[in-house]
Amino acid sequence: MMKSEILYGMHPVFEALKADRREFIEVYLVRDKDSGRYKNITDLLSLRKIPVKTVRPAQMEQMTGSAFHQGIGARVSEYPLLPFDDIIGNIKPGLPDFLILLDNIVDPQNLGALVRTASCVGAGGVVLTKDRSASPTPAVSKASAGALEHISLFRTTNMVNAMQKIKDKGLWVAGLDAMADMPVYDCDFKSPIALVIGGEGKGIRPLVKSNCDFLVSIPQKQGISSLNASVAGAVVMYEVFRQRNY
Repeated sequence: MMKSEILYGMHPVFEALKADRREFIEVYLVRDKDSGRYKNITDLLSLRKIPVKTVRPAQMEQMTGSAFHQGIGARVSEYPLLPFDDIIGNIKPGLPDFLILLDNIVDPQNLGALVRTASCVGAGGVVLTKDRSASPTPAVSKASAGALEHISLFRTTNMVNAMQKIKDKGLWVAGLDAMADMPVYDCDFKSPIALVIGGEGKGIRPLVKSNCDFLVSIPQKQGISSLNASVAGAVVMYEVFRQRNY
């Protein structure tokens, strides 16, 4: 039997409909005086003949496990997480590929924010570890404002082995590390690159860090704590984007 989950929030549901990568089983709406705000969504639902059911606010909160459902939920197939080897097959020699490797990102909000930024800058995919990583849940889709529904996520059982395969395809692997000597703005990101971003507190694991081709840091004033993972990742991703497009 197909595994399913409840996607919630206007952006995740709408973007999942547009991306058309999940099977929609049923959609739930909270009836209110502002139901016209769902028109773009209900038009698509009608076109695709997806059943719609009206529920009470308390029912919606119970189904989604969140108070931030915006009055809409959808029972859908699970997110199509891909095996790592699929991304290796997509890398073409000579193209300025840009991949995001996430190591120890366990917070769903951080994962969602990083996925949203990766989508905005046109990254070719995001690689997660099988363990020590948040999964692409409905909460992550909500945190990404639906960007999760359009970008490809790949899972590896061994990040170091994955990095080596990426290097063999001609990409440099850069790690984001607060203690690195090289400021991110002094780095040339125009070559094919895979950017490794570590989790809160511990950052990139030592073995993963030692297998990076080089490490970069984000300059900041003394006396304040470091940026969180999603903000730091966004700074570096947009530096890659800037160098390649402006």
